[in-house]
Amino acid sequence: MTETSSIKLGATPEKKGVRFAVRSETAERVWFSVFNKKGDDEIARVELTRDGTVFSGLVPKLKAGARYGFRADGPYDPARGLWFDPDKLLIDPYAAAIDGPYHYDARLGAKRGEGGDTAPLLPKCVVVEETGPLRLEAPRFAPGGLIYELSVRAFTMLHPKVPKKKRGTVAALAEPAVIEHLKTLGVAAVELMPITATMDERHLPSLGLSNAWGYNPVTFMALDPRLVPGGMAELRQTVAKLHEAGIGVILDLVFNHTAESDAEGPTLSLRGLDAPAYFRHAENGALINDTGTGNTVRTDHPAVQAMVLESLRRFVELAGVDGFRFDLGTVLGRGENGFARDAPLLDAIRNHPVIGSRLLVMEPWDIGPGGYQLGRFGAPFLEWNDRARDDIRRFWRGDGGMAGQLATRIAGSFDLFDGEATRSVNFLAAHDGFTLADTVAYQAKHNEANGEENRDGHDDNHSWNNGAEGPSDDPHVLDARRRDIRALLSTLFVSRGAIMLTAGDEWGRTQHGNNNAYAQDNERFRLDWKNRDKGLEAHVAALASLRRQVPALHDLGHLSEATAWLGADGVSLSPQRWEEPERRRFTLLLKTGSSDGSRLAIVINGDRRAQHFALPQRDGWRWELAVPEEARIGLDGVVADGRTVVILIERAAG
Repeated sequence: MTETSSIKLGATPEKKGVRFAVRSETAERVWFSVFNKKGDDEIARVELTRDGTVFSGLVPKLKAGARYGFRADGPYDPARGLWFDPDKLLIDPYAAAIDGPYHYDARLGAKRGEGGDTAPLLPKCVVVEETGPLRLEAPRFAPGGLIYELSVRAFTMLHPKVPKKKRGTVAALAEPAVIEHLKTLGVAAVELMPITATMDERHLPSLGLSNAWGYNPVTFMALDPRLVPGGMAELRQTVAKLHEAGIGVILDLVFNHTAESDAEGPTLSLRGLDAPAYFRHAENGALINDTGTGNTVRTDHPAVQAMVLESLRRFVELAGVDGFRFDLGTVLGRGENGFARDAPLLDAIRNHPVIGSRLLVMEPWDIGPGGYQLGRFGAPFLEWNDRARDDIRRFWRGDGGMAGQLATRIAGSFDLFDGEATRSVNFLAAHDGFTLADTVAYQAKHNEANGEENRDGHDDNHSWNNGAEGPSDDPHVLDARRRDIRALLSTLFVSRGAIMLTAGDEWGRTQHGNNNAYAQDNERFRLDWKNRDKGLEAHVAALASLRRQVPALHDLGHLSEATAWLGADGVSLSPQRWEEPERRRFTLLLKTGSSDGSRLAIVINGDRRAQHFALPQRDGWRWELAVPEEARIGLDGVVADGRTVVILIERAAG
């Protein structure tokens, strides 16, 4: 069958009622179910008319605010990817809103004829009258700026200056105390972990746990009423407030899988409408699992591409967001022959007149064959650079032979990214993995609270514990950990490319060694605002201020020939000297990019011992600390304490 594109999908209010449309290649019949205002009573069921691949119909007298869902019938043969069951209420893939949160129930995954009507188990779609598009403005994000990753719920639930009724919601981000914190850190854009409606994985309820991250959507457009109770209007108002403060908003979106999971999962929406079109299947009919979640969205199908583009367009035009981060982004470039940087969906995103103007950030991997694609997406996509994370961690852990790798990451990882500008998003920690503080306090993961006997989560974290696993009262251990955290943060902030910090890492948040806290919707994952390390926070603020003021630090281009890499003796490092396994100390010398011709010296002492670093001197100039650090400046250089990054800037003498 051919795609029918002239009919608008979803629910569209008209003068005489509401027109409903949904697509399916494989369904034989599709109905629209309308519910009362409470959503607990089905008051009408109307069969829709087929036109090509689209089933549609006008339901008279209905208005915006009506509750609804779809039902579909056809062959029931899961082995062939066919899951039709009229007893399953189906969420509209184009639903703009739902009237409540999702809750997992085993009956949602029952075989045809065994589970009964699932309408009482699901929220209902809500007919929404779409407002006009906002005036399109340039993204509020400066190249090389700081992206601040946060979970709306975890970030605000314990914030003492956020009104209780707003805690855990997007609206909380517009509160003055929150904006003040973001501005102090020099945040260029907040990256919101998923705020679209999500459902818990089916094993969590029996463990008394729930999903804290939100990377398990049912559909792609409806916001989660727990996080955004005011819907698109709340998101739009919060974005506007952040924009007034000069802060952009990036949405972290999941287009790679849905909560319908594997063959034993619930039938909620796409599976019950047209699973062969929406999900990848092997030749034997089995679901392909390139995501580790049970299913993989078929992003090379035109229907999926149209749905993704419509979702992105809505968030830009209706809420004014500045960009998107794509979870498991490799899936978006997958086709019959694997990943391709010019895959139809990637091309459609980069060339779209609205979406292509936004900041676009890829997580450049999935777990399928050939899934690791770091550096291969091409402009304009920025990419999460886990090589930078790992190499920075390994250097400061003390691994031998890492100095050259560290220098490459600081310089923008041009060995990974083609072009005149780096597309790297450098980071030390993210929601997935150890927090920054836990990276220097735990050598092994401690995920027992997840109920999976510590089997989940990554085993190789390039972490270390400074002589004591977990919490410690030893002042020597605590001092070593503080030094390591400061050194890691300083390294991040002098790295070329965009940089990302996960909320709370600026003050030493801990998850008590849990490196996969997706199921910890509790105080283990929520940010503790009362017990912040304000000294560490001040260090981050100073680094952020310097990065904003020095053009060379937020430049994205190759380092110029005027840049020098020096040993502690002040002599340029030859390739042979870089390769010395014991190389733990070096200096990056570069022009600041300011009109006064000043220079910046980034002194890295990865040794436990203090070290004198010779610095080139110029008449009429003197070296000063650019960021407070334990160091002593002399006539010919600086003495840097062990495990420190000392950043110095030239000032005119006299």
